[in-house]
Amino acid sequence: MTLVVEWGIAAVLVGGGLFALIGSYGLLRLPQAMQRLHAPTKATTIGVGAALLASSLGDLPGGGAFSAQEWLVAAFLLLTAPISALFLAKTLILRGEAGDTLPDTRTGRPWATLEQSPPEPSPEPPIPDHPVK
Repeated sequence: MTLVVEWGIAAVLVGGGLFALIGSYGLLRLPQAMQRLHAPTKATTIGVGAALLASSLGDLPGGGAFSAQEWLVAAFLLLTAPISALFLAKTLILRGEAGDTLPDTRTGRPWATLEQSPPEPSPEPPIPDHPVK
């Protein structure tokens, strides 16, 4: 492996580590739940993605085989992190823990999450006066 490739891999690892560190710091220091949700989902996704990229780059120059597992992990991470963050944010909004952090929708209507009403209970079937034969 050449020195240039090693320095490139090291730079990707350091950059990914810095993103993960910033995400962890944001998780600890940001005051509101919605802000704490944003920091780790974005920064940690980039941090883990950079570590997987560096691992893949480390295998290629030596004639190593293409590692499909690393790319599958990266794809799984990039697909699931935003979806889980969305569901956590919707839960925070519905529980009223989002505070005043929700921006105005500029449509005159509330956020779609707040607009949803719980389903109405189905009516009970009538109880017959006499036993059914």
